[in-house]
Amino acid sequence: MSAAKLDLLTSSLWETLYMVAVSGGLGALLGIPLGILLYTTKPGRMLQNHWLHRLLGIVINATRSVPFIILLVAIIPFTRWIVGTSIGTTAAIVPLTLGAIPFVARITEGALNEVPGGLIEAAQAMGATPWQIVRKVLLAEAMPGLIHGLTLMLITLIGYSAMAGAIGGGGLGDLGIRYGYQRFDSSMMISTVVILIVLVQLVQSLGDWLVRRYDHTRH
Repeated sequence: MSAAKLDLLTSSLWETLYMVAVSGGLGALLGIPLGILLYTTKPGRMLQNHWLHRLLGIVINATRSVPFIILLVAIIPFTRWIVGTSIGTTAAIVPLTLGAIPFVARITEGALNEVPGGLIEAAQAMGATPWQIVRKVLLAEAMPGLIHGLTLMLITLIGYSAMAGAIGGGGLGDLGIRYGYQRFDSSMMISTVVILIVLVQLVQSLGDWLVRRYDHTRH
């Protein structure tokens, strides 16, 4: 493979890592609190609010039901308003983040649902505030599940970032389409696929290691 192609692969890899890292970070930053709110406002929970819980559930389900390729196109005006353009890696971060937030929210809710109710009741009996329960009990106990879910989210975003290349989002997906498919360059297509596979394997391995580290039930 020529040096020019290697440079293209390298720059496209960094674009993919940039998109996934930023959108994954923003998705976790916004999605985890949303998932906590979804959990705590459920009837019978510490901050129960039936209508808020129901509204959050409807919004999250509606957002998750939209296929990502449609979301990419549908929010082009919003993306252009946020970053000033609808093309490029920075522009792709907007739909990637919007796709990640509801995914992370449901992951967080599911992980928190696995925390034994007895631990929460014990914390309440000792006079812990809702915030203390969330921080010291719920998140601490749900950490392995959260890490596992966030790992799946990052892997999903890698696939989504490749899909974003279909509309000029940059990254490995864009490179594979422009050079591998449109120019019938099989070596470039194979290279992008291999890099994506390796990237997914690395993320999954790191996630599995972190889960083992934080899962105190294994120690």
